[in-house]
Amino acid sequence: MIKKSKDELNDMEYLVTQESGTEPPFQNEYWNHFDKGIYVDKLSGKPLFTSEEKFESNCGWPSFSKALDDDEIVELVDKSFGMIRTEVRSEEANSHLGHVFNDGPKESGGLRYLLTLQLSNLFLMIN
Repeated sequence: MIKKSKDELNDMEYLVTQESGTEPPFQNEYWNHFDKGIYVDKLSGKPLFTSEEKFESNCGWPSFSKALDDDEIVELVDKSFGMIRTEVRSEEANSHLGHVFNDGPKESGGLRYLLTLQLSNLFLMIN
């Protein structure tokens, strides 16, 4: 299991995981990444999302139709920037992951987890 302290994060990683920030769209490693594998929390190492649930949403950030385990995700009301959204954080490390919206693929349940995966998560290949 991966464990990282605040001192091990760079400024942008800290901004994203601890202060609910985000990186610019289309400028992160995983927005257009579709290799088979799992995405884990950068701080705790907990598996959170799989490539099987990832889809192209044309928004510049990785999007998933569901989490690997709903018990590993915490949802909070986010009223920042004059909007009302649902923020998603990891249960174990309390890392900011992004937001969830109800405009995802209907055939997969209708959810779209829009995630700041470049900084808050890591990808592990599955052979």
